[in-house]
Amino acid sequence: MGDHRDDTTVSHRAKLASVSTAENPINVWDPSTNPGGYVNVGVAENALMHNELLEFINKKLELPAKYLTYNDGGGGSIRLRRAMCQFLNQHLNPFTPLDPDHLVVTNGVSSAIEHISWAFTDPGEGILLGRPYYGTFIMDMSMRFGASVVPVNFDEIDPLSTQSVAKYEKALLDFQQKTGKRVRALMLCHPHNPLGRCYSRKTLIEIMRLCQKYRINLISDEIYALSVWENTVDEKDTPPAVEFESALSIDTRGIIDPQLVHVLWGMSKDFGANGIRVGVVISQANLHVQQALKGASLYTYASGISDHLAALLLEDSQFTDAYIKENSLRLGDSYAYTVRFVKSHGIEHAPGCNAAFFLWVNLGKAYRKLHPEIPESEEVGEKVMGLLLSRRVFLASGALFGAERDGWFRIVFSQHRGHLEEALGRIIAALND
Repeated sequence: MGDHRDDTTVSHRAKLASVSTAENPINVWDPSTNPGGYVNVGVAENALMHNELLEFINKKLELPAKYLTYNDGGGGSIRLRRAMCQFLNQHLNPFTPLDPDHLVVTNGVSSAIEHISWAFTDPGEGILLGRPYYGTFIMDMSMRFGASVVPVNFDEIDPLSTQSVAKYEKALLDFQQKTGKRVRALMLCHPHNPLGRCYSRKTLIEIMRLCQKYRINLISDEIYALSVWENTVDEKDTPPAVEFESALSIDTRGIIDPQLVHVLWGMSKDFGANGIRVGVVISQANLHVQQALKGASLYTYASGISDHLAALLLEDSQFTDAYIKENSLRLGDSYAYTVRFVKSHGIEHAPGCNAAFFLWVNLGKAYRKLHPEIPESEEVGEKVMGLLLSRRVFLASGALFGAERDGWFRIVFSQHRGHLEEALGRIIAALND
């Protein structure tokens, strides 16, 4: 008994999960009550519109008794799926309008990713994922159902360009030759996490052609679809930011079998409400996927309260239109502030952003400038991470995001100005340590 821990009581996959799950800081900074706590700019949350969202919820939320029952069963109520169709038809501009039967609702997009991994792969089969990537994609796709995530290197090529498609094809062929297993899907995060950019229509079409060539599924995770904004920062020698266009908006005739195209979306990011836990798998043309996921949705049931609340929000187009517009303005302003700050301190960043909550920064390079005694051959990313944590500021390390080069980190700038100022100040202090 005592502190003895017997790891023979759990499965091998449970052991892997216990060591691979990163814990977020729980000793949270507050300028008044806990000034020595951690300032978190590492978790992808948007706090910029919380007051407006809470005001709507607290006025509107009144729960009917049917939401205390199983209601319409797993996969989302018919009311919610109708509301999602109305909302997403307006904002994603699908070539073929969405129908409630095209949608399977889950308790968040992480569950949706698990669903499609289960539906598309047998254990050991591959899913292509370009670097850098959202780190938790790896666990979402592989931990429980045994898919093999195949990281794709781009070297000096822009990972969102048409030239990247050849790199995906090379990774596919290498994996299949080495393992004897098939690649079954290609996963995009569009807009991109952590690069904060959108894939062009031309690139999406070329990726679709690749998927058609090898009969693999294209999964477009569009959880940041409406978190787009105008980039007003003067970033020299940077091409104009690419506007967001959903994979659903493309006429697939002559490009790809529509049965191979699937889109994910959710409330967490575009409505700054990770805690609502509502996501959706959209598969318009694949009846087999729709039927399989409806059965599996029993295990990812969105709560009746979340179902009702999400429907209330999405049905109110006057509120959502105003919300999206103001959220876009605030995100753009917060991005510009953060870029000006890092530039003023000589920190390299990945330019050309116009979407999501992220600035991809090279803190390793900045640290080397301040510490020229460090050999060029020595990696410093882990050292910088330790210094950041010692200053009680939490960022996402590029090492966990599959960064191809050492020293890159992701700053989440979608925080109120005082929070952001405190975090950025601590980052500079850590680099000088």
